[in-house]
Amino acid sequence: MKLVFAGTPQFALPSLEAIAASEHELLAVVTRPDAPVGRGRKLAPSEVSAWAQERGIEVLTPSKPSDPDFLERLRQLAPDCVPVVAYGALVPQAALDIPAHGWVNLHFSLLPAWRGAAPVQYSIMHGDEVTGASVFALETGLDTGPVYGTVTETVRQDDTSGTVLERLAVSGAQLLVQVLDGVAEQKLSAVPQSSDGVTLAPKIKLDDARVRWGDPDFAVDRRIRAVTPAPGAWTMWDDNRVRLGPVVPAGNAPELGPGQLSVQKTAVYVGTGTGPVRLGNIQLPGKKMMDAAAWGRGLHNRDGIVFE
Repeated sequence: MKLVFAGTPQFALPSLEAIAASEHELLAVVTRPDAPVGRGRKLAPSEVSAWAQERGIEVLTPSKPSDPDFLERLRQLAPDCVPVVAYGALVPQAALDIPAHGWVNLHFSLLPAWRGAAPVQYSIMHGDEVTGASVFALETGLDTGPVYGTVTETVRQDDTSGTVLERLAVSGAQLLVQVLDGVAEQKLSAVPQSSDGVTLAPKIKLDDARVRWGDPDFAVDRRIRAVTPAPGAWTMWDDNRVRLGPVVPAGNAPELGPGQLSVQKTAVYVGTGTGPVRLGNIQLPGKKMMDAAAWGRGLHNRDGIVFE
């Protein structure tokens, strides 16, 4: 089939590379416009855009996929199908109707669970032991289309959203190409999603990444891992926002109130609504992430520290 790929971030690249290596023809990519990055806030292309430019593949960056110029160019390209991985914009029916086989989306959850922008984050935050990826026919509804196939992935105790996404990006890429093969051969049919078990995973906001020290230790652990690496877990200390890496529940540590710290020679513990947790890494404003124990040893006054 002739394909136009739609995607934006780093974890869309395994699918893009798998499609480029397949028997299908990659005509162009659709991605989000250049965006400001880093401290200098300079405009930079998305990872998908940079990948395509390096290989001389046409890049389409509409401000929104309903733009008439974009729709006209998509009609000119006349793709048989548009595979999608984390494109980042709602696709209107006018665009969905152009390819003969529609738009086929790789979503990082076992639908109908965790429809939305942050499925892996919510899966970890809610303690799912198994997650996965689904390839489905894109509709104007939020991740509501019929499903072509799925893969599963065990969530490990130390997994962050970043590590789970890394694995799903690879296994999901293989699934996506298999689905495209099946669609091309007309040997694959999509199955409507169940109306039971629908859960939503809206975009993670900055406040969602703030640690709630009054929560049980397992919930604190899950929240931090869920928002690692982005947007990154944070808490307030001495009127400063500090970022935190994953923690480890520590039942044998001193009894502490929620947010209260115990700074020892080899570890820093923080109280939660149940037992304490041991800090892994901490990042102060303007500094690099560092080992929490080393940070603790450098404190002049270790008493009475409380995270909020």
